Amino acid sequence: MREELNQGLLDFLNASPTPFHATSSLAMRLEAAGYRQLDERAPWHTEAGGRYYVTRNDSSIIAFKLGTRSPVEGGVRLVGAHTDSPCLRVKPNPELQRQGYFQLGVEVYGGALLAPWFDRDLSLAGRVTYRRDGKVESALIDFYQPIAVIPSLAIHLNREANQGWAINAQNELPPILAQLAGAEGADFRALLSEQLAMEHDFNADAVLDYELSFYDTQSAAVVGLNQDFIASARLDNLLSCYAGLQALLDSGDEETCVLVCTDHEEVGSSSACGADGPMLEQVLRRVLPEGDGFVRTIQRSLLVSADNAHGVHPNYEAKHDGNHGPKLNAGPVIKINSNQRYATNSETAGFFRHLCLENEVPVQSFVTRSDMGCGSTIGPITASQLGVRTVDIGLPTFAMHSIRELAGSQDLAHLVKVLSAFYNSHDLP
Repeated sequence: MREELNQGLLDFLNASPTPFHATSSLAMRLEAAGYRQLDERAPWHTEAGGRYYVTRNDSSIIAFKLGTRSPVEGGVRLVGAHTDSPCLRVKPNPELQRQGYFQLGVEVYGGALLAPWFDRDLSLAGRVTYRRDGKVESALIDFYQPIAVIPSLAIHLNREANQGWAINAQNELPPILAQLAGAEGADFRALLSEQLAMEHDFNADAVLDYELSFYDTQSAAVVGLNQDFIASARLDNLLSCYAGLQALLDSGDEETCVLVCTDHEEVGSSSACGADGPMLEQVLRRVLPEGDGFVRTIQRSLLVSADNAHGVHPNYEAKHDGNHGPKLNAGPVIKINSNQRYATNSETAGFFRHLCLENEVPVQSFVTRSDMGCGSTIGPITASQLGVRTVDIGLPTFAMHSIRELAGSQDLAHLVKVLSAFYNSHDLP
């Protein structure tokens, strides 16, 4: 069971280099399980027992199963995660030609650890908008193969490299794609037209725009002497998306269950398809009772906001509070912050801890050091938007926001087990 879950996660990570591809991957798995896509621009006809999903911007997805029990009576069980990860995004006019090399200008998306991007085999993926036969359309592309690299400067030319190196994102991050001969020019949009033709078998009249990200081509893997770890890009937060999906597919028919995977968390969630936007509330208002019934339903509901937690690193243990150092493979972490950077309170934490104890899932707690700042999640944002009670949790991870992160190989099974119990729980607090 654990090995099967982990292999499924590896396959999902490898197929999801961008939020667009992650959303597509989730949709494919939902379709295979009998979920039907709804179009936000069309009338919806839903019924108890029905399974549905909706996407927005091709990068956010909400899947839900309407239970046979009235949601006014039983509430809604929601699991929330996000599809985006820190990365390097290609600029609108990116072509650079310096010293005979073809490079692309990039913009840093989110709070990325920049040093690990050097000396990696990079490819490019995302969404391209084009004109064909007089119509504006969009399609996903993925070059798959290593097409770029950001070489480090040799230590002979940067003697202070190991004493702390302030990376200049404008000057030092443009990847190298090729060498150019003589006066040969670089045309990035022509390159995209060729890729569209190769992947989708048509010729676009013109490439109009794009949202493209570089990514590491090294595959996700189970690693370690005893295969204790999962190493991959985008564990934050595709790990939670996949766990939520598996739990939803394992849920029963009685309760109404929702999986919310939204884009733009790494840059604040303020967008039409982000957690700080209207997507979730608009979807729920179309499928839940109206007026007084909607408020009653929300007040009987609970959101589990699942986003990776900082595991205590053996080389940097002083970065954690001495009593709150989550360990990899020791179960999900309840995240708490008195200043509401996390939305957990004693009741929601108590209920999640109860679920873990009832299902023999180990559970941990995290509070940041009192002299350090604290990150945040979609939890407080969704709680304030919707008024739903929330608990922030996540699996412990090393190297968060690196191009390659590390999680415990036992923890996915722990998280799926407790989220499945949550979706199937009859009574919420």
